Amino acid sequence: MTRTHLRPGAPSRIARKLLPALAVASALTCLAQSAQAADVVLYTADGLENFYKDVLPAFEQKEGVKVNIVTAGSGEVVNRANIEKDSPKADVIVTLPPFIQQAGQNGLLQAYRSPNYQHVPAIAKAADGSWATFVNNYFSFAINPAEVKTPPKTFADLLRPEYSGKVAYSNPATAGDGMAVVILTTALMGENQAFSYLQKLEQNAKFHTKGTGYLDVLLSRNEIAVANGDLQMDLDDAANGGLSLKPVFLAARAGGQPTTFQLPYAIGLIKNSPNAAEGKKLIDYLMSTPVQSKVPDVFGIPGRTDVALTGKNGAIVKQAIAGVKVIPVNWTQVMANKAAWTARWKSEVIGSSDKPTELVKPAQ
Repeated sequence: MTRTHLRPGAPSRIARKLLPALAVASALTCLAQSAQAADVVLYTADGLENFYKDVLPAFEQKEGVKVNIVTAGSGEVVNRANIEKDSPKADVIVTLPPFIQQAGQNGLLQAYRSPNYQHVPAIAKAADGSWATFVNNYFSFAINPAEVKTPPKTFADLLRPEYSGKVAYSNPATAGDGMAVVILTTALMGENQAFSYLQKLEQNAKFHTKGTGYLDVLLSRNEIAVANGDLQMDLDDAANGGLSLKPVFLAARAGGQPTTFQLPYAIGLIKNSPNAAEGKKLIDYLMSTPVQSKVPDVFGIPGRTDVALTGKNGAIVKQAIAGVKVIPVNWTQVMANKAAWTARWKSEVIGSSDKPTELVKPAQ
């Protein structure tokens, strides 16, 4: 299987996350040159590397095709697809909301109702068939349990002096998990109070990253103490990536119930893609019962309701989310506010600060 990553490096998932930004242009140039030779090109948000490694070889062997993978932040892959709109290089895209909705609004997706979508709830897929939930997941925060002996319980806890310079979260403009910080605080506090809170939190923030995966590495190195993330990626990085980190969920106030919302990976077919027929086969395969049954292996929740969350890792996911309140999200409303929230974050939260907002690992 051929893999092309926006951040190049060693075969391990951790190394892939640490790739320098300078490699973006090179990787995409190579992809553009080799796209016609590749049978399927997949643009995907980071977090599912181990899953693809496990399930895609069988697809390649069965179909006699190869899969080229480009991995980046959820907003980044959509931005790349948008740049290539007039001459698409990818066939299938996997990304988080609200960026999957953005891709639909920008006309990047081709309606394709996979037969396996019938097992995805209506609320978890587009009415026009342009995308469907692929792997269910939850937004979370994370800590390094070896260093943070008393985990934060509320959002206010992150404002404490001991977290000065030890908080980080990904840029809402480029990362779905970063926008999730804005979504959750806005839902719990109201917009104005949420941005007032984020202004205060910025006093303890060390930097912001372009994508979210690198934050797990920085947590494990104890360069920061608290970061945003998502449950699937954090649990998988801890178990399979050898990182010291633990997901946590925060409450709006002291004594309140920890709260989160579903932040799934969604899948769609790129409009006018170079290999649409094979792209459809890839979507069918990834949404098939045997493949969906492997989703719990990487601490995800199957997108299909007829596939149970089972096995050892499924039990771990259930335990992690036990007692956490899951609130609904109006994604139509989020999309209506996304641009304004991003602009407000840049002006009111970051302001004139020279603090990094798109940090990646520097070139070696």
